[in-house]
Amino acid sequence: MASTDSVTDDLRRDILTGRYEPGDRLLEIPLAEHYECGRAAVRSALVELTSEGLVEREANRGSTVRRISITEAIQITEARAALESLIAAQAARNATSQHHAELRGIIDDMRAAVREDRGRDYSGLNALLHRRLCEMSGHTVAAHLVANLRNRAAHHQYRLAVMPGRPGESLGQHAAIVDAVVGGDESGAATAMRDHLQSVIHVLGRWGDVRDAT
Repeated sequence: MASTDSVTDDLRRDILTGRYEPGDRLLEIPLAEHYECGRAAVRSALVELTSEGLVEREANRGSTVRRISITEAIQITEARAALESLIAAQAARNATSQHHAELRGIIDDMRAAVREDRGRDYSGLNALLHRRLCEMSGHTVAAHLVANLRNRAAHHQYRLAVMPGRPGESLGQHAAIVDAVVGGDESGAATAMRDHLQSVIHVLGRWGDVRDAT
C-alpha cells in the first residue's frame, strides 16, 4: 500500500500536470482506489496540499483543486520576481562551468521547441530552467519559497507557456538570463529575471482586462 508521502507527491504531480483541473472535486474514495492507499493517506495528502495552496477544503463540501484568480496570479508573480532576481544573481555567482553547459543546453532545447511549435515541451523546459537556477543558486530558503509560489500558479503558467507567440517572446528573455548567469554578471542576471517576470505580469494583466470586459 502506498505511503502518505508518496500519495502526497503523486497527487501534487497530477494537479500540477493538469490531470485534475482547477475546480475539480477530490473525493477520498476514488483517490484511495486510484493511488492504491487507505483513505487516511488521502486525507493527510489533502491536508498537506491545502497548506501548499493547491487544494481548497470546505466544511461539508469536501476538497477541490484550488482556483487561482488572475489578481492572485499577478501577486504571486510579483513575489517571484523579488525572490527569483535574488536567485539569478546567486546563480551567476555560484554556477560552475558544468552548470553553464547545462543551461546552454536547456536554451538550445527551448529554441528547438519553439521552432517545432511544441508548446507542451517548451512549458516543461521553462519549468526546468527556473528549477535548475534555483538549485544552482545555493539559496535554499528562496528556492523553497519559489517552488511553493510556482506550484500555486501552475495552471496559469502552463496556459501562458503554450499561448500562441508567447514561447518565442519568452525565449529571448530566458536566453538573456542564461547569458548573464554564464557571464557571471550578478546584476545583469537579476535584471534579466526581473524583466522576464514583469513580462509575465503584463500578459496576466491583459488576461484580466479581457475577462473584465466580457
